[in-house]
Amino acid sequence: MTYEPTWESVKLHTVPEWFHDAKLGIFIHWGLYSVPAWAPTTGEMGKVIAEEGWGAFFARNPYSEWYLNSVRIPGSPTQRHHIETYGEGYSYDRFADTFNHAVEAWDPAVWARLFHRVGARYVVLTTKHHDGFLLWPSRQPNPFKEGYHARRDLVGELTTAVRAAGMRMGLYYSGGLDWTFNDTVLKDITDFGAAVPQQQAYVTYADNHWLELIERYEPVVLWNDIAYPAASDLPKLYAHYYNTVPEGLVNNRFAQSFSAEGEGTDIFASKHFDFSTPEYASYDKITELKWEATRGIGFSFGYNQNEGPDSYLSVAELVRSFVDIVSKNGNLLLNVGPMADGTIHPLQQERLEGLGAWLDVHGEAIFGTRPWVVADGKARVTLDGCAVQEDVSVRFTQKADTLYVTLLTEPGAGEVGLQGLRARNAARISLLGRKEPLVWRQTADGLRVTVPAPLPATLAGAPAWTLSITPQAELGG
Repeated sequence: MTYEPTWESVKLHTVPEWFHDAKLGIFIHWGLYSVPAWAPTTGEMGKVIAEEGWGAFFARNPYSEWYLNSVRIPGSPTQRHHIETYGEGYSYDRFADTFNHAVEAWDPAVWARLFHRVGARYVVLTTKHHDGFLLWPSRQPNPFKEGYHARRDLVGELTTAVRAAGMRMGLYYSGGLDWTFNDTVLKDITDFGAAVPQQQAYVTYADNHWLELIERYEPVVLWNDIAYPAASDLPKLYAHYYNTVPEGLVNNRFAQSFSAEGEGTDIFASKHFDFSTPEYASYDKITELKWEATRGIGFSFGYNQNEGPDSYLSVAELVRSFVDIVSKNGNLLLNVGPMADGTIHPLQQERLEGLGAWLDVHGEAIFGTRPWVVADGKARVTLDGCAVQEDVSVRFTQKADTLYVTLLTEPGAGEVGLQGLRARNAARISLLGRKEPLVWRQTADGLRVTVPAPLPATLAGAPAWTLSITPQAELGG
């Protein structure tokens, strides 16, 4: 349909099927903050805020991409590090020349091949973060800082490489914070209201940037962050975008008014959006509204040189979290934070490739699926050695007439008891990664499936494993 520039019209937009099918996207935070690449390893955002509050989070902000804010908080770990490393009075702007020299070594095709190998269906790149530095040579340059942009068209080059590898490309833009227009230091949640630039010059600047990004790169996602200036005509922007990119969608962070009430990133929710974006958080049940969980592999989105193995999700944690998200109608937008020269740290790459290896065997239960009647359940696994695993968590997904039951534990030969499931008489039950069907029987309290030894080599040490049931089982013992 053709959209009109009104709230009533744009609210008729529906989430395109590709986004429901995609499940996995790669987020990329890359910019001037990748040069100092430093933040304290405070912990995951949601946990820190829940336990200590927003003030504590900002004081010891683990997000390295917030370096320019953190360095201006008196006595913060980032400020102390900056003075010790670069000297008092060393300007953040000086990182621009270092970054522009470093990115000369970057090859976008290397990233695209990695993300495709992992199984990602789309990529989202930060075109401008809160520091205001642009990753493309815009026709609308920064009015306060001459040459404050990447000399290479990093946005365009990556877009071309991603599409050549068969993935879709979305773009992030910080519409709600730009410290070149409003240098308010954020120390607590209540500071956001004063920090969003509202002057007409910024309205024109941000609107023109989005229009330029749409025109030049036709992104399938407009991923705005924090908020958006109140005077902008968002229905006009949305209508233009939907009419230009029919398969496109917008996230929920275009709020034009701000309230500190609420939880997590929902406080930034806008009047119209296609999907929500919980950050370092998830939902506890299936939600009808499409959503996208976003997080770094570690505690930061931008590369943080302080993060080691203890700061990163293990492959097992990553896989199990991903399965949980998908079972509840979510996608995972998993962030990588490259170094200034575009190198992706080996620990981050290892986690990505571990997820990809698991998806090589189990992707059938993820991509193109939809939530089932319920998201989760329990299983009792009796291994051949007679060891018993009680209350093993399982997650359900479905596709066509097949139900997928993913057990969030390492696989083992023996008997799997699926509590509260009833299979049809002609059902075929299989183990993903093994061709032959499995023997099963129905009992009063559920379905019991025999998994024979030996297990396929591709399942050795897997953090989760999946049974497929065709036609679908039903709830009820």
